[in-house]
Amino acid sequence: MLPAVDLASVRDKFIVPLAVYSRVSTSLCNFSKSSVHFRSVRQRNVCYASSSETLVANSRKDDEKQSSSGVVASKKEKEEFGDLKSWMHKNGLPPCKVILHERPSHNAKHMPIHYIAASEDLQAGDVAFSVPNSLVVTLERVLGNETIAELLTTNKLSELACLALYLMYEKKQGKKSFWYPYIRELDRQRGRGQLAVESPLLWSEDELAYLTGSPTKAEVLERADGIKREYDELDTVWFMAGSLFQQYPYDIPTEAFPFEIFKQAFVAIQSCVVHLQKVSLARRFALVPLGPPLLAYRSNCKAMLSAVDGAVELVVDRPYKAGEPIVVWCGPQPNSKLLINYGFVDEDNRYDRIVVEAALNTEDPQYQDKRMVAQRNGRLSVQVFQIYVGKEREAISDVLPYLRLGYVSDPSEMQTVICSQGPICPVSPCMEQAVLDQLVDYFTRRLDGYPTSLSEDELMISFIAMPCGSCKLWNYFAILGNVGFTAKI
Repeated sequence: MLPAVDLASVRDKFIVPLAVYSRVSTSLCNFSKSSVHFRSVRQRNVCYASSSETLVANSRKDDEKQSSSGVVASKKEKEEFGDLKSWMHKNGLPPCKVILHERPSHNAKHMPIHYIAASEDLQAGDVAFSVPNSLVVTLERVLGNETIAELLTTNKLSELACLALYLMYEKKQGKKSFWYPYIRELDRQRGRGQLAVESPLLWSEDELAYLTGSPTKAEVLERADGIKREYDELDTVWFMAGSLFQQYPYDIPTEAFPFEIFKQAFVAIQSCVVHLQKVSLARRFALVPLGPPLLAYRSNCKAMLSAVDGAVELVVDRPYKAGEPIVVWCGPQPNSKLLINYGFVDEDNRYDRIVVEAALNTEDPQYQDKRMVAQRNGRLSVQVFQIYVGKEREAISDVLPYLRLGYVSDPSEMQTVICSQGPICPVSPCMEQAVLDQLVDYFTRRLDGYPTSLSEDELMISFIAMPCGSCKLWNYFAILGNVGFTAKI
């Protein structure tokens, strides 16, 4: 048996590769099919989940109570504190060009969420708002020491964990906390994104079952394990942070907060934290009260929250009419990451992608020669290929030369490859058929991991609101479309 290229996995960016090994027959006309798997995800519709407490949040029982008496409580607190924007103006927010509007929740038990809209007509280049640093929560503020903040992040303790812990302690102070109006707003959002949908990190096991077949499910579980590891480090953060230790000397984090409450807080902070550029490590992750999720993320937007002269400001990149929601760029993130972090997917996301990871077989007698040829052509012995939406043909055409290299068996043919220039391998029709069969079989098996078809999912979605991700989207024919059996590319 002659080693071929191993397709290790096709996955979203953060999924751990699955080692899959394959062989081909020494007879060029008798290749065996490779045992590989492919699962692709492209969420076309925003889908909905309900459940569980979120941030710093109330219990489920408290939330049900809130649904019946929340309007009265909200009116009383508004009279006492004003809304979030009024509170900010009282504490240094200069005049701005935005206003808070309401959007109903998909769960009747939850209060409507707020979103930021233009208060007047805006033109591209206008400053929508400028939030002073005194109203921005960063690690520098939380830990009281920039050196400590950098030490914690260097030791791989998450900034999100520190920010979540800080606001959880602040919530314990209730209305005495300076941040009470902001925390109240985060509670109202309940860790839901711009469309009032919770991150899959807060979905129940039954809801996560809808992601069966999708690599996103494995990423959700992996991220959840990471949050548990963060929780186990909370006491370290508390002991090292003089500001937290002095303010709450008798409240050891893991004793004061159960894991589930911390997880809800972590997810809520994750959904609204802003990553600032060109600032110190202690300020790069920031909670901006007028930022997300009050601001909607969009992949085709270029407006970003930026740190400038003691403030965080937003300069819009497009014109807005008064009352229109204001959007900001979410970075080059695939839909799987948007779903996990913010509870939504973007129909027009040009950064949406899946990843093919292929590897030359180390047991191949000609492995060293093949690795040399791969490196000469800008490839590695374990190579990642990005498959972007709308560019499937280009991606597969990029993968094929690498796969063909793995199927070269004759030493004389290998010498020809070594002496040639460019990604050219001698390919017989039989070998080309074997390469394409390997791809088709790989993709087919991945698609077979989904329990339902795309049409079945869309039919279900048309009747009920549910989490998405179980769809057999991106049929492998679309990926392999028009890729011919050519010998050279």
